[in-house]
Amino acid sequence: MQFEPQSKINDRRYDLDWLRVIAFGLLIFYHIGMLYVSWDWHVKSQYANSDLEPLMQIVNPWRLALLFFISGIAVRFASDKAVSKLKFAKVRLKHLGLPILLGMTVVVAPQAYLELRQANEVSSGFTTFWPEYLNLSQAFSIITPTWNHLWYIVYLLVYILMVTPLFPVLRSVSNGSAGKIISWVSNNTISLIFLMPLPFVFFELTLSSRFPVTHALIDDWANHAHRFTIFLMGYFVAKHAGFWAAIVKSWPYALATAICICAVRLYLMLSHPEIYPSLFEMPLRPLAMFLLTVYAWSSIVALLGISQRWLNQSSRTLSYLTNAVFFYYIMHQTIIIIAGYMLTPYGLNPFIEFSLVLLLTLAGCCLGYEILRRLPVGALFFGIRQ
Repeated sequence: MQFEPQSKINDRRYDLDWLRVIAFGLLIFYHIGMLYVSWDWHVKSQYANSDLEPLMQIVNPWRLALLFFISGIAVRFASDKAVSKLKFAKVRLKHLGLPILLGMTVVVAPQAYLELRQANEVSSGFTTFWPEYLNLSQAFSIITPTWNHLWYIVYLLVYILMVTPLFPVLRSVSNGSAGKIISWVSNNTISLIFLMPLPFVFFELTLSSRFPVTHALIDDWANHAHRFTIFLMGYFVAKHAGFWAAIVKSWPYALATAICICAVRLYLMLSHPEIYPSLFEMPLRPLAMFLLTVYAWSSIVALLGISQRWLNQSSRTLSYLTNAVFFYYIMHQTIIIIAGYMLTPYGLNPFIEFSLVLLLTLAGCCLGYEILRRLPVGALFFGIRQ
C-alpha cells in the first residue's frame, strides 16, 4: 500500500531533535540522582537521603511524557514518508527490537547482578550469575531477565506496532475530528494550558490507584493510559499548524504557570512535609492532581515554545548527538550502576563521588559509541544509524 503525498508541513524539526537530546541528557542526570535519594532503586550510594528529592520532583511529572510526545511526532513524520506499513514496521522492529533483545540479555544483566549483590542475595561472580540470570526459572527476588530502564523502548515499540496498521485511519482522524478538537483547544492560551491535560487528570483519578506503575507491560494499565495517550497526542499535533502557532503564542504563559505551580509545590514539600502528602488524599486529591498535571503539561508547552524560538536550527553537534543519544540511553544506566556500586565503598566526598559517576558515565557512553558505530554488527544491535 502506498501512502498519501507528504504534507507541506514536513520540514525537519531541529527544535524537536534538540529537545529529544536534552530530554535524554536529563535522564542521565536523573538516574545518577537515583543513587542518592531514598526512593527504591537498583543500587544505592552510602549518601542516599531525601535532600535531592525536591529537585528530582521538578522534572518527574513531565520528563517521560515529553519523550513519548516527541516520539509520537516522530512517528507521524516518519510514517508519512514510508513506502508501506510493512516496511515501516520492519524498520522499527530492527532499530528498536534488536536493542531490546541485546539490552535484556547483555546490557541490563550487570544491573541485576549488582542489585542482588548489594542486597546480599548473590555472592558468586558475574560469569556464574549470568546463566542463572538468563534462566527463566525466576530464582531471584527480581524478575530475570529484565529490561529495567529499557521499558521506554519496549512500550514505544509496542505502541508503534499497534498504530502502524491504523495509519490511514489515524491520518484521516488527524485531519478530521482530532484536528478540529486540537484547533478548538489551541484557540486560546487558557484552553491550551488547562483543558488539553484533562484526560491525564481523569487517568490519575480513575486508574492510578488501581494499577500502580510496574513497567511490566502486561499489567501496567494506568501507565499505558498516560504514555499511549501522550504518544497519540504527539502524532495528532505533529502537522497541525494551528497547534504550533498556539505554542509560539502561549509558551511564556505556560512557563509562568509551570513556575508558579512548581514554586508552591516546592514550598509545601520543604516547609510543610507533614501536610504535603495529605494534599493527594480525598477530598483534595482531584484539585492536587489537576494542578500537578497542568504543571507537567505547561512545562512541556514551555519547552516546545523555547525550543522553537531558540533551537530550531541544525548544527554538526546536533547531527552527532541525534545519532548518539539513543546509544547513550541504552548504556547509561548500566554504567551508572557499575560506577556507583564500585565507588561508594571508598567513602569519597559525596560531590566527588557524584562527579566521578557522571564523568565515568559520559566517558563510557562516548567511548562505547565511537567504537560500536564503526562496527556493523555493533551498530545494528544498538540502533545506531550508519
